Formats: sequence, C-alpha cells, structure tokens
Amino acid sequence: MRADLHTHTRFSDGTQTPAELMAEAAAVGLDVIALTDHDTTRGWPEAVDAAQRASVGLVRGMEVSCRWDGISVHILCYLHDPVGAEITHTVEQARDDRLTRSRIMVDRLAEDFPVMWEDVQRIAGPDATIGRPHIADALVAAGVVEDRSEAFVRLLAGSGPYYVALPVVSPVEAIRMIHDAGGAAVFAHPLAAARGRVVPDAGMRAIIDAGLDGLEIDHRDNPPAGRERLRVLAARHGLLTTGSSDYHGTGKPNRLGENTTERSQLMALLDRTTGTAPVGVD
Repeated sequence: MRADLHTHTRFSDGTQTPAELMAEAAAVGLDVIALTDHDTTRGWPEAVDAAQRASVGLVRGMEVSCRWDGISVHILCYLHDPVGAEITHTVEQARDDRLTRSRIMVDRLAEDFPVMWEDVQRIAGPDATIGRPHIADALVAAGVVEDRSEAFVRLLAGSGPYYVALPVVSPVEAIRMIHDAGGAAVFAHPLAAARGRVVPDAGMRAIIDAGLDGLEIDHRDNPPAGRERLRVLAARHGLLTTGSSDYHGTGKPNRLGENTTERSQLMALLDRTTGTAPVGVD
C-alpha cells in the first residue's frame, strides 16, 4: 500500500482542486491519500466524490496552525468530526485572522514593491484562505522574485520587515481539541529547520505528553540525521511514524508520493480515530 498523508489543494495554498488532486494520486499509483488543507475542511466533499471516482482511498484531514513559544508548529489532524467541534471554531477564527494578517503584510509590501491586495485575491481564487504562499505568488507574478521559495527567504520570513505573526493556539491545545473531535494528531515536519526555528527538546516533550499520536518523519524538510533522531523519539514514546509529500501542486517542488506511510502505521492511525471514517481504505 502506498499512502501519502499530507497534501494541499486550492482550498488552502495548493494549486489544484480536490478532484484534480485525486486524479493525480491515481495516476502516480497511490492507494491512499490524505487531504490536509490548512485550517479548513472545505475541500472534503469534493475530495470524497473524486476519490471514489478515481478508486483512491481517502483520509480526510486538516493541517492546524499552532505556535509554541513563538515557533510556528503545524499539527496534522486526521479523521476528526468537524460538526460542532471546538477545533472547527478555532480554525475558522484562524482563517479570519490569516486574512487580516495577509492584508496587513500586502499593505506593507505595497510600499516597496508593485503588488496590491487585488493581485493576491485574483491569484488565490475565491475558495482559498489567503496566506503567505498566495502573497509569494503575487510577488512572482510582479517579477519581484523568481519563485515562492525566494519570496519566503527574502521577504516573507518570520524575521523580515513585512512579516506579521498569526495568532494561533498552542499545539497542546490543538491536540486536546483534535482528540475531543475523535481525530488523531501528528506533528508535521517537526525538524524542518530550513523553515525557521524548531521546537526544542523541552517543548517536544510537552507536546508528546499532551497526547500526540505520531510524528511525520519521512518528509523532505526533515534532514536525514533529524529523521533518525525522530525515529528514536517515536520508539521511546510509542508514537506512530508517517511519511508524506506535503504536496502543493505547482506551488512547491514536492512531488506527490515522494514519501509514503507504511500500511501498519496507517492502520494504527485509523484505529486511534472515532470521528470521520476513511473512504475506501481497507
């Protein structure tokens, strides 16, 4: 079984519709795919229909934006029930805050570069929750930078003059809310130092103690030495281990299915959930 448990669509910062993503998953030979858009489940209905047509197993999920002591943390939430859940209200607030924050960043950038809010809105489209990747795409379109990666390094990084912090919950609170909604919580790319500061050992212990279910280990942004460190940590604390592409379509160089999750780990992950059933996963 080939399972890729971390992907994005146009409902967050990917470049494809859920239907296009499911079709590509089938084309590259994936058996199971998880849709994990940032702070939203709005792509779930289309993904379910498309996965059934493409004969691909679907794990419905979401990537929850968090912060630990000023450090950005992403927690992958799998198969929670969003109806009436506290986590649903929390991510809806995060989307509203993300929109306000993005507008402020664009206004700051517009003082120095030929980019306007309307440009970002047009590029993002009507379905997406606008965030930094869409601002990066607008900067690319304006000829300010070559690609998203350069935009983040030069202009959109947390240490830059145009950055605005996003007010979000701690991963400890996110894990509690995910479990309350019947889902499982996996720490996404925990040692991706190229993205910025990573959670120190004391913070990692606190997050694990909060009931973390697993670690996303096989991810291109976790360095090889870091992956081995994470495997030792997972074994010590009885955590599940996953592998994923973090696919964004043409928005990032990540290739769909470039890292995958073992069947045993996927089944153990499903066993920990009581919220929303997977589609077509045996």
